[in-house]
Order: sequence, then structure tokens, then C-alpha cells
Amino acid sequence: MIKYRILYPYIFLLFLLICRTGLPQSGSFYSVKGKEIITPDGKPVLLKGINLGHWMVPEGYMFRFDKISSPRLIYDFFNILVGEAEARKFWDRFRALYITRQDIALIKNAGFNSVRVPFHYKLFINADGELKGPGYALMDSAITWCKEYDLGVVLDMHCAPGGQTGDNIDDSFGYPFLFESPEMQELTIKVWKEIAARYANETIVIGHDLLNEPIAHYFDKDKLNPYLEPFFKKLAAAIREVDQNHIVFIGGAQWNSNFSVFGPPFDSKSVYTFHKYWTAAGKEVIQDYLDYSNKYNVPLYLGESGENTNEWIAEFRKTLEAESVGWCFWPYKKLESERGVVTIKVPEGYDEIKNFANNFEVAYSYIREKKPKQEIINQVLEQYLQNIAVANCIINHEYLKALGLEVTESK
Repeated sequence: MIKYRILYPYIFLLFLLICRTGLPQSGSFYSVKGKEIITPDGKPVLLKGINLGHWMVPEGYMFRFDKISSPRLIYDFFNILVGEAEARKFWDRFRALYITRQDIALIKNAGFNSVRVPFHYKLFINADGELKGPGYALMDSAITWCKEYDLGVVLDMHCAPGGQTGDNIDDSFGYPFLFESPEMQELTIKVWKEIAARYANETIVIGHDLLNEPIAHYFDKDKLNPYLEPFFKKLAAAIREVDQNHIVFIGGAQWNSNFSVFGPPFDSKSVYTFHKYWTAAGKEVIQDYLDYSNKYNVPLYLGESGENTNEWIAEFRKTLEAESVGWCFWPYKKLESERGVVTIKVPEGYDEIKNFANNFEVAYSYIREKKPKQEIINQVLEQYLQNIAVANCIINHEYLKALGLEVTESK
């Protein structure tokens, strides 16, 4: 027995390590095996999800605005409507009401097994460069509710520093400056590492969608496309320093549509993701992605689609499922539209704000002369906040049927 006493200090250190970090969690996270995504309990899963769009990345068209399109422009517009102090209060209430536990309960009840959460990097870092902001509490809440209802979560950086797309959806200044700015790349890595580290041991998180719809087709693709995969590799490697557990989702160039920019998969826990809007609904529109998947034995994921008729959605969904491709349609909530899981009712008098936005001119004279009366603005925005609560929304049963789903009971 004496000869084993030399091991006692090491056994004690191992005991302390287990107490500090917990037992190893091998197999307790979503993973990949060949062309399949595997659940924490080791079973293949076909992801069926919905995007929580507009919550942490407001979009102009979701307000029925034409000119006021990106988050930055929307925030400025609301400052014009009610002033900075009241606008901050509006956005705090908006984020608290737009996605709640009741929303997650409805999504689960409808038959979805996952959600994708688009986020803006600015919600996770303040003006002083500190990794602080309201995004952490919002994400914590969503993950907590999803864990309660067993809904897998894909975290999606929709707006990256400098802009990865070059359009309103990434809140950029009209160009994908990210790929030509070392400073913006380092900031992207900084934010992603913080988020990845925060949820590194969270088993309900499926993985990280690194960049939404990089490099719009308007720009010099020959110049910009070669930057994409090297930055993905750099970003994924940085995340792996703090999180070896979760999947990384890699999206193609030109709105997540172009896989020709990719070589072989560079991460053992990777899924390649594409988006499709307003195309044909047959297999031919996803054949390039199927070819990539078959060549490299890697899973595929449709990260976004929708904004179309229920007939088209049903046909495309069946195409995806026939090829064992998981999906996540867009969006969950939408104002005055049945092209989502639920419809937000339009407040009375909303057209006055919409018309002010859609005819907006960058001139103080326009603001003074055309801005609706303050009491009308206040009433409309208050009603809007009440209307976004899921209890006051309209469930679009035909949309759900197109996705092969159905709300079975009230929650």
C-alpha cells in the first residue's frame, strides 16, 4: 500500500478539479456525425426551427418602413419620434415584451425543436469597449426558457463589427468593411469569444452561426470572397480556445448562397448553412449544397427561408426534409402579415408614423412640419408595445400547417 501513497496528492488534486468543474460532459452537447446533427442524448435530429428575428436586430420592413431600414437608422428615427430618453425606455420594453417565456412555450407547443437567435454585436459591448450590454441578459433569458422547453438554440451574429454583408440587415455603412479591417475582425473575435465562453457548458445551445449572410452580391466578389473562409477559420479557432463543445455554423458568400468559396471543412464540429428566398422550391435549388455535403460528409442547415406563400413554404420544406436537411424559417413574429408564426396587430393611427418614415427627408424642416402630433405618436407606440405581447397576437395556423406543425393547446 505504501507505494501507492505517492499518488494521493494527485488523487486529491483530481478530486478538487472535479468539484470545481464537474464531471466530464462527453456526449452531452449537440454534435455532428457524418451528415447528421446529433442531440445531447446521442440521437440524430432534423432541426425544425424558427428565427426570432427583429428582437435584437430591428429591421425596417418589420415596422412597415421603406427608407428607415437598418437598426441604426431605426434607433435614430425613434429618437426623433420621442426623444432619446423615451426611446431608451421604448427599446427596453420592446425587448422585454417581444420574446418572453410565453413565446418560447408557443414555439415548443407548435412542434418546433429549435430556434435561431439573431443578435447585434453592439448589444454585447459598450462604447468604452467593455464586454457589457443588455444582450447578455436577453440571451440568458432566451436560453433559460429554451432549456425549460427543450428547444435547441442557434446563436446568430446578424450584425458584425464593420458589417459583413454591406446592406441594411447587418447595420453596416453600405459595405462589408469587416473583411478589410483588422480592427473590426479583432472586435468580432472579442465579442464571439465572450459569448462562446459564457455558454460553453450550456447543453441546450446547438452552436454558433458565425456570420449571417456575408458579402452581398452588389460588391466585388472576386476581391471579397477569398477573405471569407480564412476569416471563418480564424474566428472558429478563437472560439475553440474557450468552447470545444458546440457546433460552428458556416454560411456561404452572397447571402449564404455560395459554397464555391469553401474548401474541405476545417472544424470537426461544423455544419454548413445556406439561405433561400424567392426561388423555385425543388431539389435543383439546393443541389450545390447537397453536392458539398456528399463530397465532404458534412451536415447542412437551412438557416433562413420564408417570406412567401404557404404553398411555396410547404413545397420547399418537403424538399428539404426529403434530403434530410434541417431548417429554420423566417420570421416568428411579423406586423400586419400572415407570413410568420404569429401576426402583430397594427395599432390605430400607425399609418401616420409609417407615412412619416416612408417619406422621410434628412432635414429639420421636414421633421418640424411633417412629424405627427406627439400625443398620436405616444398612443401608437404604447399600443404597439401592447400588441407585440404574444397573448395579443394572432396565430397563423395555415403557416404552421405549411411547416408540418400545429398548435395543439393553449399555454
